[in-house]
Amino acid sequence: MNDWKRGLKKGIPIALGYLSVSFTFGVKAAHGGLPVWVAVWISLTNVTSAGQLAGLELMLTGGTYVEIALSTFIINMRYMLMSLSLTQKIKRGTKKRSQAVFGFAITDEIFAVASQEDSVSRSFFAGLSTLPYIGWAVGTLIGAILGSILPDRLMSALSLAIYGMFVAIVIPEMKKSRAVVFVVLLALVLSCMFYYIPFLSRISSGITITVVAIVAAVIGSLLFPVSDDTDKE
Repeated sequence: MNDWKRGLKKGIPIALGYLSVSFTFGVKAAHGGLPVWVAVWISLTNVTSAGQLAGLELMLTGGTYVEIALSTFIINMRYMLMSLSLTQKIKRGTKKRSQAVFGFAITDEIFAVASQEDSVSRSFFAGLSTLPYIGWAVGTLIGAILGSILPDRLMSALSLAIYGMFVAIVIPEMKKSRAVVFVVLLALVLSCMFYYIPFLSRISSGITITVVAIVAAVIGSLLFPVSDDTDKE
């Protein structure tokens, strides 16, 4: 089996998972009043799950361009680290333009699969990212179409699924690490402060998300540093 087919096969489970997540994004976009083509275009040019959802939330609540750019930059910063890590496994001779495509298409799941390879060729990565990319766009399209047709009550109920997705992502990690539990609880406390304290509640949601994310992450890294010995283990 050549590299492209092998990558394509490994991308099938990721694509199936992306269908459900992007479906919820499409529903939320349509429920917020965005045209179907705009929702699909966002998915075609981003493929960033949490970053897209945060950006969409800010768009729907009247966030500024600066807030949207800053929030999505911070949320998607992990992809830069993943790209740097993956460069150590890229097959020699791979052209820079191909590496740029790697950086665009990389997601948490694609990185997890690619990082298990001894050497990542252009063909393997192309096969690995093809179906997830299509699945993300198709799921968004289906969700946006249904979102513009289904009743508002049902749309509101489906919109809650996005929060379920975040819970499903966070809870397993909280079970593994006390540091993650601390950071999540700290972010929760900070979010409540920004919501209930009169002075802080005047701050826009975009700035709030950015501040909470940075503060919780910095304090967590200072209190629970990862030692070199832990990395080696």
